[in-house]
Amino acid sequence: MADLRKLPNLAALRAFDAAARYECFSRAAEEIHVTPGAISHQVRALEEELGLQLFIRHGKRISVTETGQRFAATIRKSLSEIALAAEHLRSLNRQQRLVISSTPSFASRWLAPRLWKFIDRHPEIEVVLQSGSHLSDLRLDGVDVGLRFGRGGYSGVVSEKLSDDYYYPVASPAYRSKRGKKPSKLADLAQCTLLRMDQRESWQPWLQQAGLDLPEPTGGLVIEDSSLTLRAAADGSGVALTRHMIASQEIAAGEVVRLFDVALKADESYYFVHLPEGQEKPAVAEFKKWIFMEMKLFRETGGWPG
Repeated sequence: MADLRKLPNLAALRAFDAAARYECFSRAAEEIHVTPGAISHQVRALEEELGLQLFIRHGKRISVTETGQRFAATIRKSLSEIALAAEHLRSLNRQQRLVISSTPSFASRWLAPRLWKFIDRHPEIEVVLQSGSHLSDLRLDGVDVGLRFGRGGYSGVVSEKLSDDYYYPVASPAYRSKRGKKPSKLADLAQCTLLRMDQRESWQPWLQQAGLDLPEPTGGLVIEDSSLTLRAAADGSGVALTRHMIASQEIAAGEVVRLFDVALKADESYYFVHLPEGQEKPAVAEFKKWIFMEMKLFRETGGWPG
């Protein structure tokens, strides 16, 4: 390792870098906010220390030597790395803003009703909750934490499984089948309106686990948002196949009731995702600690099906 005591003066290196870029002492002086004479003096001292000529002087004009150009490229790269490292440390000190991205259903049904606990505990952190159906690019979109429902293995980020989830059917307490009956046994589903969702959330896996030979519902309205499907069930439009994480709030409020005791573990799970450098950000670390504790509490007290 190089002896740091033998490093040239940093001010001289900055003066040389600016002078080499502009090939002009006066323009370099304007950038660094010193006099042209100070730039000339620092560059001359650097040349004497190195024992090499870095500039060819033509009266008031200067040009960088070939050796000087190579040295300038190295200095420029090193100064840029120092500036980036310093900015990173400054950002860690001022990071009081936490941007969270989540699917709309998880954000509205599970996270948002609990997020006030985290905000009360950390009033110094400004929390921004974004929700959308597209998969956020954390770096490009300026997102600190992504809460994703999928199979994990996301590239370029650090991901940790937050929780599994389970599917089961729900309906309004006032819902009645086509025969005017409240669905009380599995066979009653044959006479119920099964609300349609997109292909990612087919009824078939749950129907097969329940031992029911019923076709996938066809016709009518296809709802691609889990929250809207749940809302349609609460309004009495039919029976929705929902996830426990999404429906727990409506079940607790009595807006929908769970039908039967058959629960299907979802193939996908919830993941806590952040950029590799995110673990150095205090707000990310605090939010991660909080949400994993909150999820553990939910599983212990929320009638977890698993």
